[in-house]
Amino acid sequence: MEFRDVSKRYAGQLAVDQLSFKVPAGRICVLVGPSGSGKTTSLKMVNRLIEPTGGSILIDGRDVLREEPTALRRRIGYVIQQVGLFPHQTIAENVGTVPRLLGWPKERIAARTEQLLALVGLEPSRFALRYPAQLSGGERQRVGVARALAAEPPVMLMDEPFGAVDPIVRDRLQNEFLRIQRDQGTTVLFVTHDIDEAIKLGDRVAVMRGGKLVQYAPPAELLAHPVNAFVAEFVGSDRGLKRLVLLTVGGVDLDTTVARAAVSPNAPILSPASTLRDALVRMLASEAQVGIVVDRDRYLGVLTLSTIGRMIRDDT
Repeated sequence: MEFRDVSKRYAGQLAVDQLSFKVPAGRICVLVGPSGSGKTTSLKMVNRLIEPTGGSILIDGRDVLREEPTALRRRIGYVIQQVGLFPHQTIAENVGTVPRLLGWPKERIAARTEQLLALVGLEPSRFALRYPAQLSGGERQRVGVARALAAEPPVMLMDEPFGAVDPIVRDRLQNEFLRIQRDQGTTVLFVTHDIDEAIKLGDRVAVMRGGKLVQYAPPAELLAHPVNAFVAEFVGSDRGLKRLVLLTVGGVDLDTTVARAAVSPNAPILSPASTLRDALVRMLASEAQVGIVVDRDRYLGVLTLSTIGRMIRDDT
């Protein structure tokens, strides 16, 4: 997905001013900034709930402004804070909404619904025939994510999706979302006002202010090298601690030149979803200089103590 000089003007005022950046396929880009910075406006221009007044937005090389809006929205997943489930439809019917509109066969819809409910941690036999009012807020958010993924969209838009749940449930939903996104490989544009959430979830973070893009960078680079005083203040004075607590093993550079067989047998096995803090604790406990990073059965490389040191050092 790519924004090229995208602008939006309301009553003569620029809400978004020549926004340009590119989201790598299969990655999560988080738009973050104070209220009124243009985050949600930028997100809604992708599925044309808000029409741009200038520039172009490309998905798989196609300009969304040249597509019919209803057809466009059916191929883009959309998750909002309020979820917006249909109250008189079952959970299974809610999840199958877009596939039904696209004319999928009933058998395919049923199979996809069952797959997605299991994927988001809702046992189909227990939840498929329930109604939204019978679910907790966190469970409804999970259904919202499943519904957005139902038609296998290449892009998913998420606007403060976890903002209305308590911190414990929110952390659990964030972790579940990261797992699902890795499994599905969907390109995600995610809006939040919470810099900690942005750093935890984003492969790229776009900091916005007054409708302009201030800095666009991977989380580690954003924390280590804020481009100006506004970004430094926004990400907080405890940037070194944030790197340790919020960055994941999968979000830093791993050494892929080291063969797994060459690593010390006492080196801990680390998941890409582990935080650097957890990785550091395990590496120190094992007295190993490296940790072996494995995603399921796939060897990804090694994480070194020196890499963690670079991540948590305040370079500014």
